[in-house]
Amino acid sequence: MNSLRRKIILGYVAIAALVAGMSLFSFLELRAVERRIATGARIGEFFDTALEIRRFEKNFFLYRQPTDLAENGLYVERARTLLGDDRSVFESLAEPARIARLAADLDGYSALMAEYGTNGTDELAARIRQTGKHIVDVAEELARVERGALQAMLDRHRHWMIGSVAAVGLMVIVIGQWLARRVGRPLKEMETRMKQVGAGKLRRLEMSGNDREIVSLTQAFDHMLHELDTRQGQLVRSEKLAALGTLLSGVAHELNNPLSNISTSCQILTEEIDHGDPEFRKELLEQILDETWRARRIVRSLLDYARDRAFTREPLPLAALAEETLRLIHGRIPAEVSINLAIADDLTVWGDRQRLQQVLINLLGNAIEAVAGAGRIDVSAQTTTAPLPSGALVFGQRGGKGETVEIVVRDNGTGIPAEVLPRIFDPFFTTKAVGHGLGLGLFIVFEIIEEHGGCIAVTSEAGKGTTFLIRLPAQPGETHV
Repeated sequence: MNSLRRKIILGYVAIAALVAGMSLFSFLELRAVERRIATGARIGEFFDTALEIRRFEKNFFLYRQPTDLAENGLYVERARTLLGDDRSVFESLAEPARIARLAADLDGYSALMAEYGTNGTDELAARIRQTGKHIVDVAEELARVERGALQAMLDRHRHWMIGSVAAVGLMVIVIGQWLARRVGRPLKEMETRMKQVGAGKLRRLEMSGNDREIVSLTQAFDHMLHELDTRQGQLVRSEKLAALGTLLSGVAHELNNPLSNISTSCQILTEEIDHGDPEFRKELLEQILDETWRARRIVRSLLDYARDRAFTREPLPLAALAEETLRLIHGRIPAEVSINLAIADDLTVWGDRQRLQQVLINLLGNAIEAVAGAGRIDVSAQTTTAPLPSGALVFGQRGGKGETVEIVVRDNGTGIPAEVLPRIFDPFFTTKAVGHGLGLGLFIVFEIIEEHGGCIAVTSEAGKGTTFLIRLPAQPGETHV
């Protein structure tokens, strides 16, 4: 498996190797420049010596002093020494034949000056001047060539340094971009997924990279998601069990009525069994049968709600489902709270019975708490193709068009503060006191609606009540707004 750490190390090793190579080359270049400067110093010294030769030559021609002639001879000898000791240096700047001619000119110049010192003539002086001028011209040209070579070397070194710095900068940028792609992008994606986890969406992380560190981090992240999903499922089941415990009181009350009717009918039938009217006994038995079926429906509704089962879509009569839900929560409804159903008997929705019943139980439970013991709750439903109301805060899927089933739960309770409204479907978010809820009720509602391919919108105003509007696909396999 590839290792991101190994690649980073290789990248830095490449940069270090490049810097080391640049440093070595720069050192060698500086040494070459140093040697070139030393060569320039020799050429410069030779040129200065040639000028001194001409200076003392002129002084001797003017004043005829033996000291000027002696100085002239000393500088000629010095020039010959410089040329002899550094012959290879001079030959690197000019052709060897020209350097040989320069050496011959120095020898000839020395002989001419010695001859002029004993028998000076104008013709001899002219020859001396011509030879001396040639020596100075050659020395000046050598100095100019040397300066040009030194300047070219400095320019080359400067260009090399600029190119090297650019190359290092480019490599750093390339490695930085590569690291941003290999490290920054997965981390950014993981940050996005973390935000989704905070919103309750536990989805596995899929990474394109195969580096060991990224793979290990992805596996750890997915393991964390699995554990969160498991814990969340346990908490959801706990919430459901808590709601089931609350429903039992209402169910016990609902069961008490048919059981009392059955008991009363059985007592009367026992007393009248020998001499009672057969039609009356038949009526009592039919009442017992009806009440038995009524109790059975209540128990079956409770068992259907409590049973865990796979998600299954089926056509559900919405009015019957709402009435059955009200029977389950009847014991939780205060006498001062009125719940009004406005659902057509023939209105059908495609969905999972147990899960949609859970949605109604949670929304009605919240509405009962919101009206604080006295108020009105309206539950209505219809088919519609109209867009969602403007100003509503919408959660869930937004794709698709066409007919939908719209379920509205409206109360005139305390309402939800505007700053809290965007977070009401977050898992574990609650405004209740500690110990009065896990903050999973509305989250479960949202999960179920999204599982059905629908969406839920909410509008609320503090002190005036809250309206939840659910849109579900009218046909199976569709996704609607």
